[in-house]
Amino acid sequence: MLILTCPAQLQRLEAILRRSLPLTLPVLGAVMNINRGNPAEFEVAVDSWPDFGAVLTRHSGKVPVDDCYRSMQAAFYRDVGAYRALLETPGCLPWDNAFYIIGLQDGVPTVSQDIAGTKGIEVAISNVYFYVHPDRNALPEPRLDPDVRVGSLSPAHVDLLNETWPYGGNDRSRQYLAEVLRLFPNLCLQDKAGQPISWALTNHFGMGTHGYTLPSHRRRGCMQAVMILSARRAQAHGYPSFGFTVTGNQPMQRLHNKLGFQRLPGFCHYVLHNPSLGSAGI
Repeated sequence: MLILTCPAQLQRLEAILRRSLPLTLPVLGAVMNINRGNPAEFEVAVDSWPDFGAVLTRHSGKVPVDDCYRSMQAAFYRDVGAYRALLETPGCLPWDNAFYIIGLQDGVPTVSQDIAGTKGIEVAISNVYFYVHPDRNALPEPRLDPDVRVGSLSPAHVDLLNETWPYGGNDRSRQYLAEVLRLFPNLCLQDKAGQPISWALTNHFGMGTHGYTLPSHRRRGCMQAVMILSARRAQAHGYPSFGFTVTGNQPMQRLHNKLGFQRLPGFCHYVLHNPSLGSAGI
């Protein structure tokens, strides 16, 4: 296992990952963040370099044992055997902790299940639909009510996010959301009093996430406007515009389709290791 630290290596990796889109999307987003200041203090682990067979992106420091929100890693492999060997490398993964691995390849959950079985570790797998927008110029113009303006969330809104997020509501999720608010772009719509009514965040993997509209403001096109503006901003800064939707959220799936987002074949896999230690479930 190697940790890539040289800027030239990381820039080269970004270029390589772009050639393997869309399967590399979560890993690419994390590497792009690393190459643009590394606000979340992430690192990249590979099985070898430059002819790597597998790559992981994750926090570089220690994360509490029960903090699966911040102990989230993205994976991509060219060779599933190399991926398995990387995960089995001593020190690669915190097998005694609660942690996620996310990825768009079917080997991601399979390898985790196999290795976890030999260690007597439980895993919980969630499969979600993954969407990417190919061209910001094809997005329609957002329509906003006259009393609504575009703004940003601040750290002062962390409790609102934690209370409205289906997978939040605890101290660990609050710490995670505070970190996302502090480090990455977000966008919200505000009422005439300046209060947030609809929003979306960007996470450590460059992914659009945590989209939410207050119930009293739904069916007014708020989330559609947020998604359009967020996608345009991401692509204007060179990032792909992508995110996931849980399989049961049909309104969001219809909205993605309406706006021209393309749903990738198969699923994005969220693999939670040691779920009894953590308190989140995607």
